[in-house]
Amino acid sequence: MTNQPDPLNFAHVTDWVFDLDNTLYPHHSNLFSQIDVKMTGYVADLLKLSHADARELQKRFYKDYGTTLKGLMDRYDIDPDDFLQKVHDIDYSWLVPDPSLATAIKQLPGRKFIFTNGDRGHAERAARQLGVLEQFDDIFDIRAAELTPKPARETYNRFLDLHKIEAASSVMFEDLARNLVEPKALGMTTVLIVPHNFEPTFSEIWERDPGNTDHVDYVTDNLASFLNSILPRPVNVSETV
Repeated sequence: MTNQPDPLNFAHVTDWVFDLDNTLYPHHSNLFSQIDVKMTGYVADLLKLSHADARELQKRFYKDYGTTLKGLMDRYDIDPDDFLQKVHDIDYSWLVPDPSLATAIKQLPGRKFIFTNGDRGHAERAARQLGVLEQFDDIFDIRAAELTPKPARETYNRFLDLHKIEAASSVMFEDLARNLVEPKALGMTTVLIVPHNFEPTFSEIWERDPGNTDHVDYVTDNLASFLNSILPRPVNVSETV
């Protein structure tokens, strides 16, 4: 499920920006499912709701506010640090190290960033377990975003301004099409990461993004393979003669 790009279409890129959950690590690892369960439990405990009602409210917040955290902050004035600590208390051993991905990221020309709606600690632990942490120049997390999550335009602007990134010379990798709307509008190249052998019936209703695909330049279900396909090709001496 990859539309193969021409490396020349990425020759202008100087900054490579990656979402974390279900992007740098694959959807089938089910790591995010642990966080999802923790968030449902947090909402249930906070508001004394049944599991079913808490999950319905959690997903409504996710749809309306971008993250469950933002919805809880706006509606119930919760402590974001308490929320982030509890929902990211998970088992990272579920992630399998990916040397091929680490090598591909290392070979990309320019700077590399993780841009996540999670917190830095979660990003560091996940990227370290995956074996890619050392390949990144920095992590832009929800605290750096002043607790305003993607897909808010101000958050992308804050990220670009902080790192002095020219949108037209950057590319964004994301697993949610709606989080690529603003990057595309700003001038970034956009790549959507989908689950391996993705079928629409495999995704839950709140994970689908109907109407946002016009903002996607490329789609892939294998990030390492995609990156290898756009790495600069070595010059063949015979071609220069």
